[in-house]
Amino acid sequence: MKHKDILATCPVCESRMVISELKCESCGTSVQGRFEIPGLCQLPPDLYQFLLVFVKNRGVIRDVERELGISYPTVRARLDAVLGALGFRGRVAEVDRERVIGMLEQGEISAEEAERLLRGEAEEE
Repeated sequence: MKHKDILATCPVCESRMVISELKCESCGTSVQGRFEIPGLCQLPPDLYQFLLVFVKNRGVIRDVERELGISYPTVRARLDAVLGALGFRGRVAEVDRERVIGMLEQGEISAEEAERLLRGEAEEE
């Protein structure tokens, strides 16, 4: 059976989802209640994948740059985006609009990522 990704946001009204049941596939035991979706599971897919690469490379930015084919500033911007998405906004600096536009022009970030940066939502630098 193929597993599906957790939906952290309601596809109808975009409110935050919760988990209501956990079930053991081995014996069938189930537990019902209100379980919060962990913050890491709520990251957008691109930031989640970035975080996996970052952890796999033990936080060595040079190795992350090499594996993803992106620049040091882009690695930092994505790491700041992860921090912001996890609620650590106080540790993330103000957005440098010209830098974001430059990264977009160089193809280092997507238009969606640039928009998030410029709006100051998930990514701030």
